[in-house]
Amino acid sequence: MTQFNESELTEAVIRSFDDTPNPRAKFLLQELIKSLHDYVSKTGLTFAEWEYAIDFLTRTGQKCTDTRQEFILLSDVLGVSMLVDAVNHRDREGATETTVLGPFYVGEHKVTAHGTDISPNNQTGERMFVQSRVTDLKGNPLAGVPVDVWHADDDGFYDSQKPNYDEVGASARARFITDDDGRFFFRTILPCSYPIPTDGPVGEMIVQTNRHPMRPAHVHFLVNAKGYEPLITHVFIGGDKYLDSDVVFGVKDDLIAKVEPRNDPEMPDGTKTSGRWHLMSYEFHLKPGGGMAPKPLGVKAAEPA
Repeated sequence: MTQFNESELTEAVIRSFDDTPNPRAKFLLQELIKSLHDYVSKTGLTFAEWEYAIDFLTRTGQKCTDTRQEFILLSDVLGVSMLVDAVNHRDREGATETTVLGPFYVGEHKVTAHGTDISPNNQTGERMFVQSRVTDLKGNPLAGVPVDVWHADDDGFYDSQKPNYDEVGASARARFITDDDGRFFFRTILPCSYPIPTDGPVGEMIVQTNRHPMRPAHVHFLVNAKGYEPLITHVFIGGDKYLDSDVVFGVKDDLIAKVEPRNDPEMPDGTKTSGRWHLMSYEFHLKPGGGMAPKPLGVKAAEPA
């Protein structure tokens, strides 16, 4: 008879999943048991520590809403999100690098005309013009491709973090469709580096472990072309002081753009302007394949994203 003690318990729990119908589910569960039990044994986990961990995970779940995903944030700051991303995108030769989705892919990304100012209510941020192109690995343009973009404002907040989000709606968030030459462009404000939310259990962990909570300035992009792998990535602002210490470990050299300060009286699309503005140029190269792009938080599965 099996003795459910330290020497025999783990194998007994592993065997309990032997009849799992799905082979992949069986493998994942049994490997998880091995890792969890090994962690408990190696660390000599105490009852107090175990109870704290349960409470921490409970509070993490309780912090989640339709527009906030604290578990994604936890995964990000532990480096798990980037590791999952890395093992699923091992062969990227010629293709644009991927990075974390982040916890702020929320709400509706409405199809928007090229050249639109997606931050029209922000009167304090420095203006930025983003011009981009989507191609295959040979540089051929990909037309009719939906591209979702979103970023924080010049105070470091995303629209969904604002208390009036439900009334005001989306800001610095839109969807563009590439033209016949694979191009899309828009106006917005220059984003800044910002802290992840520290008002929840994940932020509590970051503060208590003396890690800084900062992310370097960036713009998120999700490029979803038929016949190609969905591309989830950021374009980072070159020169940001947090590029080497991103709290979610999301920076890659190929994703850093040189954003040029300009004083021209017109932006590339002919929009009149005055004073200093910034030009971001970046080209995305997609890898053939397939896959499902994630749905924004707060969008029901039956609704178009």
